Amino acid sequence: MITLNKPPMGWNSYDYYDTTVTEDQVKANADYMAEHLKSHGWEYVVVDIEWYSYDAGSQRDKHQYIPFWKVEMDEYSRLLPCPQRFPSSAGGRGFAPLAEYVHGLGLKFGIHIMRGIPRIAAHNHSKILGTERRANEIASPYSICPWNPDMYGVIPGEEGAQEYYDSLMALYAQWGVDFVKCDDICRGDAESAKEEIAMLHKAIENCGRDIVLSLSPGPALLEWAEHYHENANMWRITDDFWDHWDSLRDMFDRCRKWQDQVRDGGYPDCDMLPLGWLGKGFEDERQTNFSKTEQRTMMTLWCMFRSPLMLGAELPKLDDWTLSLLNNDKVLGLLDRSKGAREIFRDEQVILWQSESTEDSSQYLAIFNISEDEVAVAPEEYLSHASGTAEDLWEGEALSLNEKKEIPAHGCLLLRVLSAH
Repeated sequence: MITLNKPPMGWNSYDYYDTTVTEDQVKANADYMAEHLKSHGWEYVVVDIEWYSYDAGSQRDKHQYIPFWKVEMDEYSRLLPCPQRFPSSAGGRGFAPLAEYVHGLGLKFGIHIMRGIPRIAAHNHSKILGTERRANEIASPYSICPWNPDMYGVIPGEEGAQEYYDSLMALYAQWGVDFVKCDDICRGDAESAKEEIAMLHKAIENCGRDIVLSLSPGPALLEWAEHYHENANMWRITDDFWDHWDSLRDMFDRCRKWQDQVRDGGYPDCDMLPLGWLGKGFEDERQTNFSKTEQRTMMTLWCMFRSPLMLGAELPKLDDWTLSLLNNDKVLGLLDRSKGAREIFRDEQVILWQSESTEDSSQYLAIFNISEDEVAVAPEEYLSHASGTAEDLWEGEALSLNEKKEIPAHGCLLLRVLSAH
């Protein structure tokens, strides 16, 4: 399994496009990332759900995922990109041409998959590469995702089941895939989910390519923490996260629950950052509902906690302010230059997180105002045996630790404490 010394950073098509993203749209977002974000650490371009489906999004008034519809699939029960939306995939080329394009920009390419094997493959008794077994023999008809109708889970231990997952990852390695987000697997809705996580990990090991494994949806199970660490690189600690203050407020509780499980190589995942323009594929195109103050709070918590950072916006539509939010190198530096982040204080008005620099003796302090009113705080009130000055990482200013600082409702203060003892 690939070892990551920092959480993955990138873009995912879901929040803006839902199931409808096309090849040209992926390329446009990749072009923007390469020009405006890559130099600040953003690198993954991920095509999310239903890239294999024909007519995706065409029945949005009835179905997010059209049941029992046509999908593109090879003779070995492996889903392929739909050539309606990904024309370069025609002729059995799959995602190889698009991955090559993304790699040519100096970026990495990822895809979303659902746990299991296509139901149509089981119904057709389709072949599986590397075994005489057929899809119907390894599929469990009782293991069905409650919100997506495309797949059956596989039967762990059944001859041919591991070979099926091996064949998937071998194909993705051939395409040049660097990142796989597997859905309907993280929170254990299916009895086989825990074993299928291990099967995916084994398949990645067998394919010979470094591939990041991301598990969705959440909430992840704390009692499975070591299993996630052993088999994956990131796992969602929430269901789909959207642009509402109540959801952001709730994330403080989730991060506190998972704070002892953040370590290099394995990262509890707060989900995508719903910034910029969102919702077009959901027929609700809008700018994020988060205020600028709340957007800064979200970025601060994600970076302090060392969550993966995956953008959900339509990147070419980003404004200058949002771009500045995403390219603050001192804030992003928390992802790979800090450790031990944890909540150290909480009351009805403020929540504080603290972590240590891995480069020197400085510390990081994040003060969050979770109330509906402005509050004034002096950082030294929350730091034992600290004196001197700090650097405000968002404003780029020096700040005395005994100086009262006003924090707006739902806002934050992020400091690098330079003289902590």
